[in-house]
Amino acid sequence: MTNSNPWDADWEVSEPLARALIYSQFPQLSSMPINLIGCGWDNVVFRVGDEYVFRFPRRNVAVELIKKEGVLLPMLAAFLTIPYPKPVFYGEPNDDYPYPFLGYTYVPGTFPKGLTDEQRASSAVALATFLKELHAFPPQRARENGIEHDHRNLLDIAQRKEKMQTFLSTLAVHISAEDRDAIANYLGQVVIDRISPCEVVLHGDLHVKNMLVDEAGHISGIIDWGDLNVGHPGADLNVAYSFLPPQARQPFFHAYGEVDEETNILARMMAVYIPMLLWMQAIDNHDEEVAEEARMTLRRALADG
Repeated sequence: MTNSNPWDADWEVSEPLARALIYSQFPQLSSMPINLIGCGWDNVVFRVGDEYVFRFPRRNVAVELIKKEGVLLPMLAAFLTIPYPKPVFYGEPNDDYPYPFLGYTYVPGTFPKGLTDEQRASSAVALATFLKELHAFPPQRARENGIEHDHRNLLDIAQRKEKMQTFLSTLAVHISAEDRDAIANYLGQVVIDRISPCEVVLHGDLHVKNMLVDEAGHISGIIDWGDLNVGHPGADLNVAYSFLPPQARQPFFHAYGEVDEETNILARMMAVYIPMLLWMQAIDNHDEEVAEEARMTLRRALADG
């Protein structure tokens, strides 16, 4: 079952199909209710009882990613200091479904939307410690287990700046003059063309949709590890600018360790790049809530401190 549109599913996973696959391969779960909780471009996600979440690839491109998660995420357990979904059930392809699938421990929490600066700042040290430990995982060990080098060409600052200027042209007609000028001024101040390589194991996709907080607004989980890769730490350190307010950055870097100017340049650039992308998608989807969150994320990222 294939489609010509690259964004369409290569294989649809309905609730009855998920139920049949999970119950037949893991009969110990057969008394638990199964409910659809999310559907992205790459995976469909089902909640199984109160304890587990199952992800099923719906496109061929996601198969290798989920295999890598299954191998590396258990190895990270000794390093990670914030809860994350741990693979516990490894589903196999069969006649009804051609891909492997994974069942993980369920991590409770909600997406960090609408938090106060104080709530965000309360997670500065926890986030810094988490990233310090993740980035301490040996890159060579990750490579030996199939984790590849970051393919996003993050070291080429000039190329990314060019992309962001194109994004700004798209956004300009939808956003305030104040926000437009703030982004344009920031891009005008980025004068470096390229940064030096530095390699650590990265989550690779840290933003508001892949972070969870508890009822008090404190960071409680990091999810969606499909972009695990080896690359520049600035990619993950974007959270110091995108998630945290200016006054929390000094405690963050005190806990993580001081970084060089190039790393700061990349961290802030990704903190601006990602919400620009989310903002454009939100405008296309007429999603005012995500658009507002993207706007506030950009304002934090551009604020000095």
